[in-house]
Amino acid sequence: MDSVQDKGNKKVDMGYLVDFEKAIANHDAPAILRLWEEYTSSDEVDGEDFRAILEAVKKSDLRDYIGRHIERSLPLWEKVKNEELADDILRLIVDLQTLNNDLLRQLTMTHIEKRFGNDKYFNEKMRLIGLRAEKGDFKGAIGHFLLLNHMHKGNFVFHTLGWGVGEIMDVSMLREQVSLEFDYAPGRKEMSFKIAFTTLIPIPKTHFLAERFGNPDALEEKAKQNPVELIRKLLKDLGPKTAAEIKDELCELVIPESEWNRWWQTARTKIKKDTRIESPSDIKMPFRLLKEEISHEERFKAELEKKPDAETLIQMVYSFLKDFSDTLKNEAFKESLLTKMKELISFKEITAAQELQIHFFLQDLSGEKDYQAIPELLKKIESVEKLVDEISIQSFKKRTLTQVRKYNVNWEPIFLNLLFTVDQGPLRDYILSELLKSGKEAEVKKRLDDLCQNPHHHPEMIIWYFQKCLEDSSLPHGTAQGKATVFEGFLVALSYLEQKGQQRDLIKKMHGILSANRYAVVREIMKLATVTDVQEFLLLISKCHSLSDHDIKIFHSLAEVAYPSLAKKKKKGKTEEEEEIIWTTAEGYSLLQKKIEQIGTVETVENAKEIEIARAHGDLRENAEFKAALERRDRLQAELKFLSDQLNKSRILSKEDFDEKKVGVGAIVDCKSETGELISYTILGPWDADPDKHILSFQSKLAKSMSDLTKGDSFEIQGKNYTILDIRSAL
Repeated sequence: MDSVQDKGNKKVDMGYLVDFEKAIANHDAPAILRLWEEYTSSDEVDGEDFRAILEAVKKSDLRDYIGRHIERSLPLWEKVKNEELADDILRLIVDLQTLNNDLLRQLTMTHIEKRFGNDKYFNEKMRLIGLRAEKGDFKGAIGHFLLLNHMHKGNFVFHTLGWGVGEIMDVSMLREQVSLEFDYAPGRKEMSFKIAFTTLIPIPKTHFLAERFGNPDALEEKAKQNPVELIRKLLKDLGPKTAAEIKDELCELVIPESEWNRWWQTARTKIKKDTRIESPSDIKMPFRLLKEEISHEERFKAELEKKPDAETLIQMVYSFLKDFSDTLKNEAFKESLLTKMKELISFKEITAAQELQIHFFLQDLSGEKDYQAIPELLKKIESVEKLVDEISIQSFKKRTLTQVRKYNVNWEPIFLNLLFTVDQGPLRDYILSELLKSGKEAEVKKRLDDLCQNPHHHPEMIIWYFQKCLEDSSLPHGTAQGKATVFEGFLVALSYLEQKGQQRDLIKKMHGILSANRYAVVREIMKLATVTDVQEFLLLISKCHSLSDHDIKIFHSLAEVAYPSLAKKKKKGKTEEEEEIIWTTAEGYSLLQKKIEQIGTVETVENAKEIEIARAHGDLRENAEFKAALERRDRLQAELKFLSDQLNKSRILSKEDFDEKKVGVGAIVDCKSETGELISYTILGPWDADPDKHILSFQSKLAKSMSDLTKGDSFEIQGKNYTILDIRSAL
């Protein structure tokens, strides 16, 4: 809110600056003029804020509108006591003026003569800036004179139309031109003074841009020795900048690309603790240099005064205590924070998850080891799974689990459920460790068996556990056969995610796991698995269309190394996979056609546009959007090729293809388990498969285990025996 001056009931300048910025953003000319008339009639003035208002107006599209009324500010200018500020403000007034008023002309001439009357080329410069004639345009005259004074060999300027920083190489008052070399324009440029007035801004040799252009090695050394000092300088000279904009200013030009992430991580930690730099909570917001130092406690109190909601406050307190734990040495501040947390916990509208997190804060702030409010709250919770999911702070999730483990006698079934629902690796590690330590290996193995059979239910879990069992052979499924079973589930999950067309990041992660260290994981699995398992892997990867031809060739090569007989089989002619017909229903065939059409006519066209837009951003070597668009193009092309090949191999099922005497494609198989459980499986093509509805692809391992069986025959699924009761047509 705008603050109020006690004297004269006038708004202070900063309040006006905010109002001006709002009116400028809304292109509200009447509001700007109304504010200008009110502001220029003020009794008091803050020079820095006066300058900021003029700069904001100058950058706006309505600068000429205010320029017609700029003389109203002269009485206010006269009240500015700081001489340097007053000079800067008068320069801005002359930059904005549009009427070439005689009074302002005379004031400008007097001002320049007072400061630069002894200059060797004074009269010539006055002519060049339009102040020798009695009439004529003198807009920007002071700034132009300052630029002429700045034109000496070795000085620096900034080109406002895209050439970047320039170094002055030569100046000729006779020819009225300057010679420069620029950052982003090749070769030496000759520029008339008239053009220079409209495009160049003088910058001192100590300016960040001048140092970066003139002596980048020294700036790099400063960046490594004192990164906070460098960021302060950057923000002071260039104004507020986001993290991305800071990277644009420093990466490669000052800090090499290969060192950027490590440097910025270190610098960011130090910047957050600096009391002169305001660090944003949102990555899209800018870092700002404050006029004076503000302690971390003062900043935090200012944020609290904004009355954030409970969730925001919890995040604020957690981040603050993590970054500035030393502030708790201030007993008064610590006590005020305790009071705030107790006040918050009394609100009826907070959730159980928020209440628990606040109790964790209270326990830490009070130092109580035996803090009974936490176990008492946990006793009232109906669903621990829901509670853990709603807790926003990662470390508090783990802390909640340790409390549940300590106080809840029924923690084991809760942990079994959470093992498959939490999405953070460290939490899964803790849950798995506690379950195994308590002798629940059989229960864990049973749940993992279900996961391997239906990996599409929890794809993140199968990815996590596949990596775990590879590292630790003592875990359930840590045996050679167990690892092969989990790997099969991994590949099924990859194919499933591709079909859904979602979770691209998860698919990319799976690719990384497979190809890391020259396909080390695949090499290990191929050595451990049986030849039957390896053949199943090769079948599954043929359905993973996001894998490149190169990836698939490597899989086959590694399989042949493990089992040379697979290579011999291939040399006889076409492989079984190449000769195989892909059966499908008419609906499945139509679905595949539509998918191919969608990729070929919609997604490919959209991708081409993405590539062109990204290309326009320039610097393709460091253009992440361009690289991502190219990667998507490769994926689309590979997917289109794979699906087209599959369509060419397809054949639509008909009633004539169904044999009611034995299990095969097109059959519904009614089965009964040894415990009396009834279940039916439908066997169709891969594009019709839906494991949730027990519709299997004829290429799946389970369907193959039933293939050619007849009524009365038995087969095994996950250690359970099933007997076929009937075989019916699905067509």
